[in-house]
Amino acid sequence: MLLRTASRRVASAVLVTPVPRAKAPTRGLRLRVVDHASQSAVPPDAVTAPEAESVLRPLYMDVQATTPLDPRVLDAMLPYLVNYYGNPHSRTHAYGWESEAAMERARQQVASLIGADPREIIFTSGATESNNIAIKGVARFYRSRKKHLITTQTEHKCVLDSCRSLEAEGFQVTYLPVKKSGIIDLKELEAAIRPDTSLVSVMTVNNEIGVKQPIAEIGRICSSKKVYFHTDAAQAVGKIPLDVNDMKIDLMSISGHKIYGPKGVGAIYIRRRPRVRVEALQSGGGQERGMRSGTVPTPLVVGLGAACEVAQQEMEYDHRRISKLAERLIQKIMQSLPDVVMNGDPEHHYPGCINLSFAYVEGESLLMALKDVALSSGSACTSASLEPSYVLRAIGTDEDLAHSSIRFGIGRFTTEEEVDYTVEKCIHHVKRLREMSPLWEMVQDGIDLKSIKWTQH
Repeated sequence: MLLRTASRRVASAVLVTPVPRAKAPTRGLRLRVVDHASQSAVPPDAVTAPEAESVLRPLYMDVQATTPLDPRVLDAMLPYLVNYYGNPHSRTHAYGWESEAAMERARQQVASLIGADPREIIFTSGATESNNIAIKGVARFYRSRKKHLITTQTEHKCVLDSCRSLEAEGFQVTYLPVKKSGIIDLKELEAAIRPDTSLVSVMTVNNEIGVKQPIAEIGRICSSKKVYFHTDAAQAVGKIPLDVNDMKIDLMSISGHKIYGPKGVGAIYIRRRPRVRVEALQSGGGQERGMRSGTVPTPLVVGLGAACEVAQQEMEYDHRRISKLAERLIQKIMQSLPDVVMNGDPEHHYPGCINLSFAYVEGESLLMALKDVALSSGSACTSASLEPSYVLRAIGTDEDLAHSSIRFGIGRFTTEEEVDYTVEKCIHHVKRLREMSPLWEMVQDGIDLKSIKWTQH
């Protein structure tokens, strides 16, 4: 018995021995391997991958996929993760009341950013859920009279897939093509609207090529035809000025982690006057005015609200700074490399999203070469596929150029040094990969690749 007690004490002493904490990984230009084995009492196979591999991490230039959490947002969230943990729907005690007050303040902050009434903001898990509620919710509510929807070929996957699922339910969907610039033709939109059209869904800023659609003009057309207008504004909210009343937007999708807020939270704006009705997708306790049942996660919505408030305060400064950095990146690359194409309209464009095609270079090879810069060859939602981007194909980009595209994302925390480093590395690796390419050699010799008839063996 004594032996057993002694062995327990020894075991507990081992468990509480403080283990020196590995420093949190910080951003840097080089990756450095660090051996933690001599310091730690934890078995080597239990060390987490980032600790085992490196202390320094790649530069982050992929802000269209997600953004880092703004420290001011984290400060706002922390009390609701630790002390104020009440359920915001508990009406019988102070814990619930304080959480509810925080939730309503966040609703006000989101509404203020887009010029809406707080009662028109419904919290969701993100822009994907918001898009599903808008498209399926409106279509199903008005299905007895209206069975037609309109969207574009360059929408986010969740919009296109929602439309495909509605087609399986018997709805008809028109997928509008876009011009070479990536912008829709307003006359085509007007011609596509029918008496039984319930909804038009067009994204504000494209997540792959950064093109801005003429939202105010689309809103006016929809309003004059008495058709509801939904816009997926995940990439636009907090980055460019938006006003749901001036632009005649009836439904708008918002994402938290695209505006330096937390992941797992978003919102949908649903107009109250004239009232837009949606059929709820989720059954439950009837929270969020019955449109989105489920307990609202107070810390996350507080984070979303704080992110919207910070974005509203800093929008002008951020936009000016990001525009300057984007111009620097484009000019340096274009001046140093021939045969580089910028995808999408250069005028109607959000400057923080730059999509460039480097002819005669495979995009995936360039991404692998640029391993110390976190970049993407397109949408994070479809980047696992080796198919060329459907957005680039929709704007008429050749398949070989579509395969050679890289998306550069510039955000609130991107520095001039990071842009210069990325440019320098990009130029170096494009030149190196082109020197290895037989196609580049043929072009240098004056051979027109399109005139060649390739045969299979």
